[in-house]
Amino acid sequence: MAAHLHLSSPFSTGLPLKSPRRPRRIPSRSSLPAPVSARSASRPLRAAVIGGGPAGASAAEALAGGGVETYLIERSPAGSKPCGGAIPLCMLDEFSIPAHLVDRRVTGMRILSPSNLAVDFSRSFRPGEHIPMLRREVLDAFLRSRAQSRGAHLLPGLFTSLEPPSSLSSGEPYLIHYTSSPAPGTLAGTPSTLAVDVVVGADGANSRVARSVSAGTYSSAIAFQERIRLPPEKMAHYEDLAEIYVGSDVSPDFYGWVFPKCDHVAVGTGTVMSKPEIKKYQAGIRARVWSKIAGGEVIKVEAHPIPEHPRPRRVVGRVALVGDAAGYVTKCSGEGIYFAAKSGRMCGEAIARIWNDNSKDVVTEEELKREYLRKWDREYLWMFRFLDLLQRVFYGSNAAKEALVELCGDEYVQRMTFESYLYKRMAVGDWRKDLGLVWRTVGSLAKAGIMGKEVERLRTLAEC
Repeated sequence: MAAHLHLSSPFSTGLPLKSPRRPRRIPSRSSLPAPVSARSASRPLRAAVIGGGPAGASAAEALAGGGVETYLIERSPAGSKPCGGAIPLCMLDEFSIPAHLVDRRVTGMRILSPSNLAVDFSRSFRPGEHIPMLRREVLDAFLRSRAQSRGAHLLPGLFTSLEPPSSLSSGEPYLIHYTSSPAPGTLAGTPSTLAVDVVVGADGANSRVARSVSAGTYSSAIAFQERIRLPPEKMAHYEDLAEIYVGSDVSPDFYGWVFPKCDHVAVGTGTVMSKPEIKKYQAGIRARVWSKIAGGEVIKVEAHPIPEHPRPRRVVGRVALVGDAAGYVTKCSGEGIYFAAKSGRMCGEAIARIWNDNSKDVVTEEELKREYLRKWDREYLWMFRFLDLLQRVFYGSNAAKEALVELCGDEYVQRMTFESYLYKRMAVGDWRKDLGLVWRTVGSLAKAGIMGKEVERLRTLAEC
């Protein structure tokens, strides 16, 4: 099959051009057009975004909207990632998410401890406040379509490798090698090549782009989820209710969930330290909620890795990582959709801004770090570190999880939590209440330590 090459020229249409020579020939650098100055009228900056989830689609939209010739490579446009699907309320307006994409507007959030102590975690919601629930396949398709409407070119295909330029300062392009999706009626895709000036890696926790530029490794969790269609009378229970379960039976270091969708619920769990036993923990969450889901039909089973912390290197040369590829999933809550879309947009806007304001020939690594990475860290790094601390304190044992659930019953804790989660801003508290919260936390941990031992003793007796 003939190799394909996407190149820009004053006469390019942005569509694949068949190589006129031998089949499977990958073009050499000598066959590529000479570097063009940033201020040249012959062509705009060329960017490739690898991965079409919220991070990649948002980056592509921002790039195309900023006048950058943008190619979005997505291996499975019809697929979906296993995800609870909860997003913060502020994302609806900030990213102009249409109301019809929202499956449920959750106004009830219940947290259940290892001993099944249940706490209503949504008592502090103000009028109109809720947690929007969506399906990832619906959200992702919408964001990709919007990026296309701004001028991004969607290329269905599998990214295989990245060939860097011999000199970053020369303006030579990166070569993106990918296999385009098979045409209808065929089994194999077409080996293709794309020449670009800048690359945005948005290809998830197992990012090939990150490996291509030696961005460093990180620990990852695994999320496992079943979508279960319930009988109408049982689905009514989850009309506007989401549930979170903690305990060593559902996860040693995370939580299990039941999140409502349009006509089904998502039941899942995750873990970092015991990934080979994920199915055991999924059985645990099913057992905890069995009375509420009995009679339901499993319509889909999903599993996916989730990063645990940002990668050591998120900008390398003219390659920037966003979303899960960069490691932007918070601990404790496991939230990633908003941070994926936000990082993609910030990165895309930064690249377009650098190019449009630049008097030099190329976008540099230092400019990408200054305009994207440092601004991201200033705005969000504190949140990631704080949630990391919470997970270390409260997810380490059943006793600590009992204390966490008890604290979640405190209305001040709820208000501060939702101010930060729903609106993605630093909640300003009352120092007197903050001091009281510290004492209550110590007290809850101490009390839970005693109660936790008793719970473990009763479980041991029950197993004998």
